[in-house]
Amino acid sequence: MPFIAIIGPRDAGPGEREQMLSMAAEFFAVHTSGEHTRIDVPERGAGSEGDGPMRDEVASAVPALQSGSLFGDVSGLLIVAAHQRVKAEADVIAELLAVADLGAIACAIVAEGALPAAVKKAVSERGEVTTIKKMRERDASEWLAGEAKRRGLRIDQQAATVLLHRFGSDVAALGRALDQLQVDGDTVTEKDVRGRFSNRPDEPMWYLSDAITAGKEGEALRRLADFLEHDHPLVLLAFLEGEVRRRALAQAAPDIETYAGWVGSAPGAYPVRKAWEARNRARPESLRRSLDALARADLTLKTEPEAVHRVTLERLTVALCRWLR
Repeated sequence: MPFIAIIGPRDAGPGEREQMLSMAAEFFAVHTSGEHTRIDVPERGAGSEGDGPMRDEVASAVPALQSGSLFGDVSGLLIVAAHQRVKAEADVIAELLAVADLGAIACAIVAEGALPAAVKKAVSERGEVTTIKKMRERDASEWLAGEAKRRGLRIDQQAATVLLHRFGSDVAALGRALDQLQVDGDTVTEKDVRGRFSNRPDEPMWYLSDAITAGKEGEALRRLADFLEHDHPLVLLAFLEGEVRRRALAQAAPDIETYAGWVGSAPGAYPVRKAWEARNRARPESLRRSLDALARADLTLKTEPEAVHRVTLERLTVALCRWLR
């Protein structure tokens, strides 16, 4: 199975994206030495125009599919956000997949919603097409139990309930929460969860969130600096992801009562009213870009040297100010 297409829901969040990329990583672990080239397909209308039918950001897939590895082993190629390809690009990729050397290249294609028909056909004929379903609260509960077992953590029922109430079905944020809780030992209680994610000085995070949604870049950067003085940046990313997720839910809800039910709160609660009133300030595309940026920042914080963490968060903050105001 040298080719695999992993298709997630059209409204995939950080949790679903993490699942898709984890599946791709498992695919490469089996079929390659673990090394692979990643190509992120830009949105339609974005990117740099190349000399031929493909944008520069996508064109590097051509030599990768044509030549494979120079050292005789299997090369890996990961194409992310394949649903954003324009037709000409999709046709070229499909043609290359149809004739690629199965012993030289392993290709994983990640898409949200749907793949271009020509690409899906080419993959299905020489590999596998699989789907990731939308993560629901019940799925997140099962994921949390399995992930806790994998990490050797004992999480009591009350602690699990508080985690699910705070982070919902966002398994990426739940994973970061477990990263933080694991530092304190292998037993997690309700007190531990509330102490780390509720009873800490949340005021700087609220101030930062308000500055971001108001588009006040200078104030937001000052609030960011204040927060980093006393807390871990992964906590901030989890908080901001929750804020963006709630705004996305508010946009999708037909009325405030439905939205309140989705987030497990009362319609008159201040956070519910606040998210509801702000639901139309940002376009759905801006919310999606915000979640993408948060996911990339999370990856940077986990894989890059600490020296780049602060500048990553500063750039993220400025971008969110422009997308969410």
